[in-house]
Amino acid sequence: MNPFPSRTIGSIVTDDFRAAAVFTAHGIDFCCKGGRTIQDVCNAKGIDPAALENEIKASLGRDAAPADDPNTWTLTRLAEHIERVHHGYVSERTPVLQQYLGKLCKVHGEQHPELFDIALEFDACAGALAAHMKKEELILFPFVTRLELAKREQSAPPVPHFGTVKNPVKMMMHEHDEEGERFRRIAALSNGYTPPADGCNTYRAAFALLQEFEQDLHRHIHLENNILFPKAVALERALSNPVAS
Repeated sequence: MNPFPSRTIGSIVTDDFRAAAVFTAHGIDFCCKGGRTIQDVCNAKGIDPAALENEIKASLGRDAAPADDPNTWTLTRLAEHIERVHHGYVSERTPVLQQYLGKLCKVHGEQHPELFDIALEFDACAGALAAHMKKEELILFPFVTRLELAKREQSAPPVPHFGTVKNPVKMMMHEHDEEGERFRRIAALSNGYTPPADGCNTYRAAFALLQEFEQDLHRHIHLENNILFPKAVALERALSNPVAS
């Protein structure tokens, strides 16, 4: 029996992130909704699971295997990577996009009123992500690092004020869902990030950067939802119940 249809989207992308490109091409969310099975997604999209599997195999066969797989990293290294690369990206790109969108609203807003909705959505996203990243950097990531240190030193696991790592993980995943939905609205408002015929260079740059921002957010959420979070929960459980583990 072919196990592919019963596998989850997230597990396939975790095995090899290059599969994400195939899912993205079919409009399949591999990060926030990565817990769905291939069969469920194919049923909803009207896609043949066998054809999708062949497409993924063909895509992976065209490229060399990734030299450095995040699924093999320590949780400390993964958290540091997320903070440096993805949190850094958000901090760097957010003011640039806000500047572009503000200019577009002033120059093109009368002809394209959807720009005001896009700008409002992105401003809300910027504020939410700033708070989200601080919670990860100041609370969740340091705790995960201490968990890994306790395992390495064979010492007692840290006792957090939030009870269990499952609690902040649940909150972070909920916030991921909210930003994933927000970017789906932005994509719809921007016609799939397609600038209009009368769009200037700033228009094209802003929409291209919005699309890049969404793609980086998908990668960011995948690393947390499908790799870091479940491994942190499993590690805490193993340290708390050494005999059972």
